[in-house]
Amino acid sequence: MVAVHPMSTEENKALARRIIEEAWNQGNLVVVDELMAPDYAGHHALVGNQPPSRDLYKQFIIRTRTAFPDMRATIEDQVAEGDLVVTRWSVQGTHHGMFRGHSPTGKQMSVTGIIIERIVNGKAVEGWMEMDTMNQMQQLGMIPQPGQPS
Repeated sequence: MVAVHPMSTEENKALARRIIEEAWNQGNLVVVDELMAPDYAGHHALVGNQPPSRDLYKQFIIRTRTAFPDMRATIEDQVAEGDLVVTRWSVQGTHHGMFRGHSPTGKQMSVTGIIIERIVNGKAVEGWMEMDTMNQMQQLGMIPQPGQPS
C-alpha cells in the first residue's frame, strides 16, 4: 500500500495559481491534464450541466480564449485551508470572437470572480466558480446598462 501524503496549503495554492497562469493566461492545455483529475467536476453557470470532465474544462478555456484572445487573468487574493483553495481574480480582455452566441463587439471588458478548488493528492478534483457575468455582458453591450433602454 502506498502512503498518501497530503499537500500543504502552500502547495495547493501553487497548483491553483498554475491553472490560472498557465492554462488560462498562456493557453497551455497540457497543464490541465497534469493538474486536474480526469473526472474534474466544475460548477459554473457558463458551463452547462454535463458529466464532469477536465476535457469540458479545457473546452471552456478554448472558447473563452477564442472570444477574448488578449485576455489576462490576475490573481488578487488566495486563501487555503485543508483541501480547499479560494482564489479571487480579475480578468480583462477584448471581445474578438463568438461569445455566448454573440458576434465580436471589439469592446473591452474587465470582470471579477472567485473560484474554490478542491485539491486531492495533487490534483484539482472539483471547482466552484462565481463571476460578475451581468457586468461582463453589460460591458460588451449584450444586455443594457442600468438606466439604458433595452
